Amino acid sequence: MARLAQTHGLTDVQQEILSTVRDFVDKEIIPVATELEHRDEYPQQIVDGLKELGVFGLMIPEEYGGLGESLLTYALCVEEIARGWMSVSGIINTHFIVAYMLKQHGTQEQKDYFLPRMAAGETRGAFSMSEPGLGSDVSAITSKAVKDGDEYVLNGQKMWLTNGGTSTLVAVLVRSDEGHPEGTAPHKSMTTFLVEKEPGFGEVRPGLTIPGKIEKMGYKGVDTTELIMDGLRIPANRVLGGVTGRGFYQMMDGVEVGRVNVAARGCGVAQRAFELGVQYAQQRHTFGKQIAQHQAIQFKLAEMATKVEAAHAMMVNAARKKDSGERNDLEAGMAKYLASEYCKEVVEDAFRIHGGYGFSKEYEIERLYREAPMLLIGEGTAEIQKMIIGRRLLEEYRFQG
Repeated sequence: MARLAQTHGLTDVQQEILSTVRDFVDKEIIPVATELEHRDEYPQQIVDGLKELGVFGLMIPEEYGGLGESLLTYALCVEEIARGWMSVSGIINTHFIVAYMLKQHGTQEQKDYFLPRMAAGETRGAFSMSEPGLGSDVSAITSKAVKDGDEYVLNGQKMWLTNGGTSTLVAVLVRSDEGHPEGTAPHKSMTTFLVEKEPGFGEVRPGLTIPGKIEKMGYKGVDTTELIMDGLRIPANRVLGGVTGRGFYQMMDGVEVGRVNVAARGCGVAQRAFELGVQYAQQRHTFGKQIAQHQAIQFKLAEMATKVEAAHAMMVNAARKKDSGERNDLEAGMAKYLASEYCKEVVEDAFRIHGGYGFSKEYEIERLYREAPMLLIGEGTAEIQKMIIGRRLLEEYRFQG
């Protein structure tokens, strides 16, 4: 058992789940991850294995066929999976954001219809906020829904849709001016629609096109796509929660879960980078001894291990805060910011320890070096996290003079 990133206070059930997932990662993911990543191949066999383990239903309540576990349990499982291959954790991340949004904000009919299928992994979720002309500025969304009888007609282009091709349910955030007069604040005139579609690329339902995979530097295997709506008709009962104008708040609630997830992924990748670095440092010899015996390398290992521990502790704190029902945007922002930055630094130090071999595709650290940068921007850049953190601190420490 690894010494780093231990979590105290877990139940026997949580420990059993984590042990099972870790064993699956060691046996089924790590041995094939680099080869699949280099081929940019979707890890269907791995995904099928996770379905059998019940991972797709981990946070879905038992009444809908899920395991009913906490965000903390889910985050710790994501940490283990990302340690094996970050792309696999991305496949389940968007699924759970949508499941969480349904559980928290969906109508009873929506929960009854979608959640059992999602728990079984038959319906696979993705969510979509970003557009080609905006990133973190959600208020600038231009995609729009117009009421037409008992339906809404959606038009617009969305960007950076993780699982865009393989998903069968997409939560899409668009403008909906119905019932919201001109001059209404942008975040009060947005609605989340639950869009069902066929998996694949091209026109996946009338009015909805998934053009194809976006080629990326890293984070391969998982499909990242655009989503184009051109006269897409959605029935009114597929408005999340049944009421328009609440989409921004629903999405932000889901993004808090997503930020804990990204923090967990950063922790997992950093752990794997540390494992690779400390292992290689004891295998490679220079000047008559292991490079691990050189003080400079020991200093690097010490810094790496400390960052792994600190990021894990903040991620666990953010997950527990969300599970308690308390507001956790401050903790989630801090955890996401710290874990992604530390992940980049730990991966780079492990890369440096490998020397020239780190630049070779034969070594796993090369893959991690290309994957870590995605965490710096996923679910909001460092600058966005700092804005959230700063504003919340000013709320908590408001000067009364």
